[in-house]
Formats: sequence, structure tokens, C-alpha cells
Amino acid sequence: MPMLTPLLVSSDPRDRGLRESLPGHGGDEGADEIDLITGAVLAVPGVHDLHAGVLGEAATYLPGRRVNGLRMREPGCDIHVVLDWGVPVGGTAAAIRAAVRPYVPGPVDVTVEDVADLASPAPETLS
Repeated sequence: MPMLTPLLVSSDPRDRGLRESLPGHGGDEGADEIDLITGAVLAVPGVHDLHAGVLGEAATYLPGRRVNGLRMREPGCDIHVVLDWGVPVGGTAAAIRAAVRPYVPGPVDVTVEDVADLASPAPETLS
């Protein structure tokens, strides 16, 4: 059976390089940038995890993987997060914007999708 090449899954013109980042449509030159951005977001105190959005719309596609919670645009990006219970939403969103500013030119839109229960364990991170 022939291998199928994924089609562009978004028609939004703000999706920067989405087609090129899909397998069969180019390299993974943006993978390091994406990893730096997600690491910076997850390092902000009060951020519990990244979130894919209500319908899974907040994601960046890289060869062989999908990074939930981060959608790159031209210019800027959307970041969807789960916050820890009790952290200030506005202050944490501002800290997220400041953390990714070195990597993201343009506007950074932060969406708080959920708040983690105090008993929720922190997600496992890759080392």
C-alpha cells in the first residue's frame, strides 16, 4: 500500500510554515525553536502543562510529532495552557509572554484552557 502524505490541516493564513513542517513537506528546521518555546512556557511558575484546546486546534505539527498547546503564526503564536490552582491568571500570562519573547517575534496570545486541581500530579517531562 502506498504511503500517504498528510494534507495541510489548517487554512488559517496565520499558521506559519505548517505545510513545510508536516512529514513529506520539508524539514524540521523549526523543531529547535518549538522546543525552546515550549520549554520556556513550562518553566514559568504556575504553568501546569500545555493544552491542545477544546477541539485540539492548538498544536504545531513537526515531522513525526505534534506539539500540543503551541500554534505558530506569522507573526507571533498562540499558547494554550493549564495553570496551577491559585496562581494569578494575568500575571502568569504576562510571565509566559516575557519568557517566549526572545523566541517569538510578534504578538503572543495566551489562553488559559483549564486550572489543575491541587491533587493533580505535574505531567512527566522528557529529559
